[in-house]
Amino acid sequence: MAAHCDPLSLSLPDEAATRQLGRALQELLRAGDTVLLEGDIGAGKTSLARALIEAGLLQPEDIPSPTFTLVQTYNTAHGEIWHCDLYRLTDPDELFELGLDMAMEEAICLIEWPDRMGDARPENALTLSLVAKDRGRTAILVGDESWQPRLQKMVAELAGAHV
Repeated sequence: MAAHCDPLSLSLPDEAATRQLGRALQELLRAGDTVLLEGDIGAGKTSLARALIEAGLLQPEDIPSPTFTLVQTYNTAHGEIWHCDLYRLTDPDELFELGLDMAMEEAICLIEWPDRMGDARPENALTLSLVAKDRGRTAILVGDESWQPRLQKMVAELAGAHV
């Protein structure tokens, strides 16, 4: 099991800051990366995911929530993205029926409600928790050592953009 680095906490005072974080994440992701999006309903998971996907799209397209389809896929400049909403999943074995096990090896996967994954939750994923507070939210990012250099680069770029 890889060692996890200290959590990184970012203040997101408004929707624009949440979307900016999504665009910044797009730049650091590559095939085989999984981002686990945690947070209550309305915390901003789908907004962040939409901004991330929009930032890398090869052609503009609508980005619906995958709440009812469970999975939406997109071709982006950094590879294929699977946006998954597992809220309606009743058994972790359903992940294999969706093909998510294969996708996590070959695509970039954004997974909302990762607690539904059970033992299939990948150890090397980046966990991004959104916590609503007052008028904004806080993003808490936790990953293993392999994420550290990329996250540091992203934070430096966001600081330069005054998030």
